[in-house]
Order: sequence, then C-alpha cells, then structure tokens
Amino acid sequence: MANAATIKEHIEKLYCRYKKPVVILGHSKGGLDAAAALSIYWNKLGDKVVGLVLAQSPYAGNPIASDILRQGLLKHVNLKKEIMEIVMSGILNGDLSAIEDLTYEKRREFLRSYPLPREIPVVSFHTETKINMSILTKFYEVANVKFSITAPAGVKSSSKISVPWPLSSMLAVMAALLKLRYGEKSDGLVTRKDAEAPGSVVVRPQRNLDHEWMVLPSLNEDRKEANNCQVIEALFTLLIEVALRKGFLVPAN
Repeated sequence: MANAATIKEHIEKLYCRYKKPVVILGHSKGGLDAAAALSIYWNKLGDKVVGLVLAQSPYAGNPIASDILRQGLLKHVNLKKEIMEIVMSGILNGDLSAIEDLTYEKRREFLRSYPLPREIPVVSFHTETKINMSILTKFYEVANVKFSITAPAGVKSSSKISVPWPLSSMLAVMAALLKLRYGEKSDGLVTRKDAEAPGSVVVRPQRNLDHEWMVLPSLNEDRKEANNCQVIEALFTLLIEVALRKGFLVPAN
C-alpha cells in the first residue's frame, strides 16, 4: 500500500509538471506496485495515465513465495542459502517482509478487493530462460570454487572465501526447479502464466531471456536481436496503440 501511494503521488507530480498523461512500465514487483496504485487510486489517476506495461511481473502470484512460507517444504527442496537470497532480492527488491504479498492466496485476496480497471490499457511482457548444460555446468564449477587466504607470518589463522555465483546461472537453476516442481516455464523467478494480467495484450518472446535481462542485459547479446532498451520502446509503442484502439487515448491533431 505504501509503494502504491508513492507511485500515485509521483504520477500526479509528472502530470502536473508536463500536462500530459503518463505511460507506466513496471518490472518485476514494480509492476505489481504500479498496478496497485492504479487499482486503488483510479478515481484520481484515470485521466492522468495512458496505460501500464507489466514486465516480468508475478501478477497472479509466485510459487517460490508460496513455497517459502509453506511449513516444512524447504527441507525437501534443499535450496542453498545463496539461491534463496537472490530470490528475495530479485522479486522483493530486498524487502523480505513483502514476501507474503506475493503468495497466490494473498494475490487472489488483493485482486478481489482491488482489480485493475477494465478500461485501462495493459500490456503483459514475459520471458523464459531455457536450461542448457553449459549454464548448469558453469554454475556447478563456480559454486564449488574457493580461495584460501593465508595469514601473514606469525598469525595463526586462515580463511576461505567463496566466488559469487553468476546471476544468470542462479536464475537458470531456479528455472529448472520451477520446471521440475510445477512443470511451468519461467524466467528464473516468475512463471510465464503468472505474468499475464487478465484482459491484457500479451507479448511472449521466444528468445532465451531471464529475469535480469530487462534491467541488466548481457554483454554477449546477439546484435541482430533487439536489446532491452529497444524492447522497452516497442512495449511503450504497443501500449499507446492499444490505448488508441480502445479509445482511451485521443490521437494528436
């Protein structure tokens, strides 16, 4: 609720400054916060917003959040601490207290009380990270590397440090877990089916793109493919077209 109120105030400030309706793109949990702002404050924001792009957002909920809060399950899943940490930071932006809000039960409860207004144009964008042995092999190799640090002469101590796991490899492992446990394709954090808001125009790229790609594109990307900035621009363009077709936005003269 607090994030929704902050977004509402920011939209009002932008509209007041530029005298133009705002186009919103929310990534991951940011999409849920933006949707909440529109749902709760639609009577004040209806004339100030063009529409909303939900990018890799767990709109319907998230199985990982539900699993974490299900008593006794983690003993069987056997996730490493580092994977759990990336799940928390990736979905919740570091706010561990918000995890309950992403469970299926809480999301259904929230959406019953605050559904997105039907008239608002919405585009849902979601991706899949495809598992391959090279990624999983690299994950295994890096996760098991440790460096010994020898203490200076005369000091009887030593320690070991672990090499941080590559984020892409961690997301690949999480995608494998979601596929094995639920049979669902995902970007490593959000399943494809949970990322589609009912009634929205849905964009389902077939490329191998994980949850970090939208904000942290790979340096080894194929230059023949659109980068994240180009995709975001295309999503905004699509949203405006949807708004025009719905008659929600009046064409400029």
